[in-house]
Amino acid sequence: MTRPFTKPATTIAQQIAHLRSQGMTIADTRRAEHWLRHVSYYRMSAYWLPFEQPKGHPGSRFQPGADFDVVTALYDFDRQLRLLVLDAIERIEVAVRGNWAYALAHHGGPHGYLDAALYHDRRLFHNNLARLVRDVGSSPETYIDHYRRNYDDPAMPPVWMVAEMMSFGQLSRWYSLLDDRALRNRIARPLGLPEAVLVPLLKHLSIIRNSCAHHARLWNRGFLLRMRLPQKPADLLATLAPVTPNAPALLYNALVLITYLLRQVAPGSNWLAELRDLLATHPTGNLAAMGFPAGWDTRPLWQ
Repeated sequence: MTRPFTKPATTIAQQIAHLRSQGMTIADTRRAEHWLRHVSYYRMSAYWLPFEQPKGHPGSRFQPGADFDVVTALYDFDRQLRLLVLDAIERIEVAVRGNWAYALAHHGGPHGYLDAALYHDRRLFHNNLARLVRDVGSSPETYIDHYRRNYDDPAMPPVWMVAEMMSFGQLSRWYSLLDDRALRNRIARPLGLPEAVLVPLLKHLSIIRNSCAHHARLWNRGFLLRMRLPQKPADLLATLAPVTPNAPALLYNALVLITYLLRQVAPGSNWLAELRDLLATHPTGNLAAMGFPAGWDTRPLWQ
């Protein structure tokens, strides 16, 4: 039995009329037209979802007091949050790239990363390598072209070059695939976390980074790929929030761990102050939807 999609396309005027009929306050029609034209109804719908009545609730779709201006303010808050988180993850990513390349180069030489014996799953290693070979082969980077023109043995560039052209997701996969726990810890040590915490954290941060880079909603998103919370140092543990088993991970704990990692890799950064200033502008003040616990701002790492 087929299930055809039958919803028609609607004009912006029809979209505004529909929102008003469902209880959304729209004080400035021209402003709403601008937002719906340049952002789109569908994209905006993720930001008025918190103002909707529960499914099955009789009557209007929106809760009393739902206001289009608050929805757009929430959209702007989320956009600024994405930019701030992306800035922090960029610094962490660069540090991990450097630590990974340095450790691998001194463990097995400039091309030691190509040794399949380093990895606990040969099939995944060859999958990762095939992707990396394709990326190197099509790379327009000057340093890759320089290697091709001057060297042909090995065909692949040294580890410090390929580290610079890997995506964050690729880097986390190469790191997690290392079989030697001591080597994984050597890479993790400058970031102040054990490898058992850093490996799943990098996978989690790569998903957050991709959400930011693709302009996806971030502020109240639940992430299915969870991270492992560290048990030390004490100030970090005291700042983290307990997790609900089997529930999606909200943003709070990721922000705490980003704050902690920035203290290791960019101790002079004012990122934490910028984050606190941004949180103070949240249009509804509902930080609980981001996983923030009561009294969060009194916890050690927020000081």
